[in-house]
Amino acid sequence: MTADQTGPVVRTPHGAVRGRYEKGIAVFRGIPYAAPPVGPRRFRPPEPPEPWDGIRDAAAFGPTAPKPPYSEAFAQYLSDPEIPGDDCLNLNIWTPEPDPGARLPVLLWLHGGALTRGSSAVPVYDGGTFARDGVVCVSINYRLGVEGYGLFPDAPPNPGLRDQLAALHWVHETVGAFGGDPDRITLCGQSAGAISAGALLAAPQARGLVRRAVLQSGPPEVSDRDKVRRMVRRMAGRLKIAATAEAFAAVDRALLLRTQAEVGRLSSPVLGGPAFGLVVDDDVVPRDPLQALIDGDAAPGVELLMGWTRDEYRLWLVPGGLVEHVDRLGPVSLAGAMARCRAGHEVPRGYRALHPDADTAEIVGQMVTDHLLRIPLHRLADSRPGASYLYEFAWPSNLPSLGACHALELGFVFDSGDMPESQKLAGEGAPDDLCEAMHGAWVRFATTGDPGWQPWDASHPVRIFGDGMPYTAHGPRDAEFALWSPATTVPEPAPATDARAPGTELAAAVRRLRRSVGARRR
Repeated sequence: MTADQTGPVVRTPHGAVRGRYEKGIAVFRGIPYAAPPVGPRRFRPPEPPEPWDGIRDAAAFGPTAPKPPYSEAFAQYLSDPEIPGDDCLNLNIWTPEPDPGARLPVLLWLHGGALTRGSSAVPVYDGGTFARDGVVCVSINYRLGVEGYGLFPDAPPNPGLRDQLAALHWVHETVGAFGGDPDRITLCGQSAGAISAGALLAAPQARGLVRRAVLQSGPPEVSDRDKVRRMVRRMAGRLKIAATAEAFAAVDRALLLRTQAEVGRLSSPVLGGPAFGLVVDDDVVPRDPLQALIDGDAAPGVELLMGWTRDEYRLWLVPGGLVEHVDRLGPVSLAGAMARCRAGHEVPRGYRALHPDADTAEIVGQMVTDHLLRIPLHRLADSRPGASYLYEFAWPSNLPSLGACHALELGFVFDSGDMPESQKLAGEGAPDDLCEAMHGAWVRFATTGDPGWQPWDASHPVRIFGDGMPYTAHGPRDAEFALWSPATTVPEPAPATDARAPGTELAAAVRRLRRSVGARRR
């Protein structure tokens, strides 16, 4: 590392970059880890960037991947800056000591956004707080939506995940020059970023690159190929083109993004419409990553920190008034959740018995969250011989109806709760001591592999981050999870309207729910 009057200079494999000092932290933004995915590289695996001469300025965030904006209903809660430009495969580094001898732990952040939105430029993801506490923080951009996860007959699948893999290799090879230890990389992601992190843990090409991993509100998973293909085919139908990468590459990008947003409007976890997702391929994702990790075929020595928020579903249903809409649909909503989760009548009856005061939206939301997210993470923790740590974020937002919703924990993990962008979701007055506790746990995990509470064992310890001091509860959701076992005796439910739409009526109920909610959103 060298420095001049304007900031620190570090040499990467493709050229030198100049960052800047901010509050004593060396910050480098917009460093390309791959070539711009345009022209013949569009819809193709990433390629190395072209080397450059001289010193490249790395003071500002680089371009973000093409994406549609959030709807007005979601934009009031979530920030998603758009930075134009083709060179969107870039990353950012915050380091307290840009010197090869520092050998500091590294946290590599993968943003969420349903694989269709988000970027490393979201202010909540400011890595300066991790660098302040001795951890080199790296955040990346990767291709999104149809360009990152479309499934075509004439292009390799999962280019967005391949971008992430290229970035991981870049970090492993280069972060030492920025003061990081390539043997202590913690891969960390939230929502779609956590799903991606789980897939990378299982990817043969990533073996040995990751020491620890944090999965926030997202289990390792793959999508059904037909479901992803439906997204592409529906877009192709609206655009009146062939469902090929070649045909999509010829469409105006703005029109492509508008069409993607229209086709994907019912793709939330609760509604279960067509959506982009990772798929099994013959290369990066050779099999279901969750099963590969459970079987011990992948990442056997990687320590895991995993968890969820108490009310994940509220970010999916509160914007636009969908919570009240699901409540009004009553049995139809429950029938839709049963079909979505492939659950019998005993499951919602059991949830009613365990939560007699819950409304329909809460029953539906918690059922879907448990089935898609919490139970897979439980299975993963149960299966691993190494250390795993589980948490639940339970502090409710100060904004009406959001509760402890999906993504609310991010401002606490990054200790950025005082930012206006964090307050869009949390409201004003987020407790500083909770920010310190949660951020401190992530720092300890990245540094030592121990976040500060009991590792997973037969007693099912879960660290609860809520009102007051964090505490450990044992098996706090075991009763709900047991309902999904065929051998479980279902508790007697409290009197309530129950969903009784057997057989093919379930499919009709799901269709009615999607049509009704879709009309509401339009």
